[in-house]
Amino acid sequence: MCKISLKANAKINLGLDVLGVLENGYHEVRMVMQSLELADEIVLEKTGTGISIITDSAEIPKDENNLCYKAAALMREEYGISEGVAITVKKNIPVAAGLAGGSADAAAVIEGMNRLFKLSLSTDELMAQGFKTGADVPFCILKGTALAQGMGEKLTGLKKLPKCGIILFKPDFEILTGYVYKKLDEKEIRNHPDIDGIVRAIEDGELRTAASLMGNVLEEVTAEEHPVIGRIRDRMISDGAVNAMMSGSGPTVFGIFDNERRAMSCYTGLCEDERGGRVILTEPMLGSAAGGQTVNARSWKGGGHGGS
Repeated sequence: MCKISLKANAKINLGLDVLGVLENGYHEVRMVMQSLELADEIVLEKTGTGISIITDSAEIPKDENNLCYKAAALMREEYGISEGVAITVKKNIPVAAGLAGGSADAAAVIEGMNRLFKLSLSTDELMAQGFKTGADVPFCILKGTALAQGMGEKLTGLKKLPKCGIILFKPDFEILTGYVYKKLDEKEIRNHPDIDGIVRAIEDGELRTAASLMGNVLEEVTAEEHPVIGRIRDRMISDGAVNAMMSGSGPTVFGIFDNERRAMSCYTGLCEDERGGRVILTEPMLGSAAGGQTVNARSWKGGGHGGS
């Protein structure tokens, strides 16, 4: 095998709570994470030497600052891979959107290197390597629906989210995750989302209950500075979304729809009326993490990066 193609699935947070700051300076979180069918397309091909990044996007770096590059360099170093690799990235996930696009791409590279160079690593081992690249990378390897704890590295697979439509609206500006967490540290968090309630509802197959409990403590920070977030959220709800909120540190807003007609109507309306952003209609990823299984990416050697 000299070439391999993979999908790098985006994610949203159905719930995101920050419990505090750990001794290492990173944030302790509890999150319910969900993979989407929306995905970047990643192709890995063996080359003589080195690492090269080829992409159709002018928004991502093509050097060692690219997470795909970092992931490939890590795998080459860890497992003594002398051959080079060319990585082609076709971007479908908006950049700096709170959808883990970079982390998903890095996860695909780690999985691809495992298969391309026949390393025979387990999912746990892949996730451990992913955690060295970024806190969201282990989930992007596991995929599906999961409860994330710690810095995001302790993952418990949940049942598949019931079938629904998901509309994403990515405003035409970017948010720096570090800035949002810094601003959050200056506030007192008064409204913590009911993460346990969301988990129970998902395990019971209750989409409406799970959606009604959604919450993201970072939304208040980002929405204060960018009112479009609250405006789009409210519009999605008025257009028939079961609920809507911001994903991650933003600025993408997503709405969950259990009615196809309402979802299409909202999608069409946003496309026609909102010129200051990108509208995407997608759905939960068909696959799912192993229900009830807990894995800890830090059970293997290595560190990681906080944030989400």
